Parts: sequence; structure tokens; C-alpha cells
Amino acid sequence: MSVELLDSPRFYGYRVRRQINGRAYQEYLSLIEDGKRLKGRHRISIKNQAELRDAELKNLQSKNKKNQDKKVKLNGKGQVKGILFRMKKERSGSLSPVFQVGVLSRLNERVVSTTVSINRHGLVAAWQRAVNFYCKHKLVSKRTKTYQKLISQCPKKSDIEKLISS
Repeated sequence: MSVELLDSPRFYGYRVRRQINGRAYQEYLSLIEDGKRLKGRHRISIKNQAELRDAELKNLQSKNKKNQDKKVKLNGKGQVKGILFRMKKERSGSLSPVFQVGVLSRLNERVVSTTVSINRHGLVAAWQRAVNFYCKHKLVSKRTKTYQKLISQCPKKSDIEKLISS
């Protein structure tokens, strides 16, 4: 909840604040009327208004997050944001190619990550495993166009070999 009671020389009241799609929504509800601080039921009424507005903004925020999760985001190189190719250093000291997935999970509201070995699973199967992990945590169904587009973004073997050699 982002309802906060502010008590400063400049303002006394509640502030409702949420970030939605990169835009800050911020509203103030004053607890001063006719130069006097409100108490009792008037104060409770203002707090309830603030909490109702916060609930509306929270609903908008969650809808926006769901819509954003359904979009495939590509970086400047055409790679899917959240799924990276990299060379992982093993305990033995050797390097092995992996897909590293790191996303903000909608299942448990925290960042989760995993790596999928290309040597172990093969390029296509490793990509599919990485996309499945990504979609599981972003709550994207395998029957959607988003899933199909993610699967189609599988890097080519020649692109991987270029990255390995460099």
C-alpha cells in the first residue's frame, strides 16, 4: 500500500503514490480545513478516500504489468530481454555456453533466475527450456502468440558460434 501520512510544516495529510508504466501518480489529501487539523471521523473519512484511490491505482498497476508481460521485449541486438546467452565458468575452470534467464516472477513477486546448458540439452531444447521457465514466471500460456514469438526468437547456431569465438 502506498498511502502515507505526511506531517511537515508545509503539508499535513495523506499522499497516495504509485508508479504505472513509468509514470508517477501522486495525489495529496489534506487533513487541514479552515486552518485547523481534522480529527476523528473527518480524518478517518479522508484516510478511506486515500485508500480507495490507492486501490484504484493498484488495480491499474496490476493490469499494466499483465499487459507488459504479454509483450516480447527485444534489446538492441534482437535478443529477448530476460534471456541471455553467456559463457559460464564451470568449477573445473572450463567455459560452457548457457542461456541465463532472470525475470521478476509474477508467481512469488521476486526476481528468479536459472541457467540452461546448451551443451547438455542442445541449442533448440535449451532455448525451449529457457522460454518455458520465462513464461512460467511471467504467467504466459503456451497457447499464446507471445509464447510462439519467444520460441521463434531462438538464436541461430552461427550466431552462438560467433559469440563463443569472441
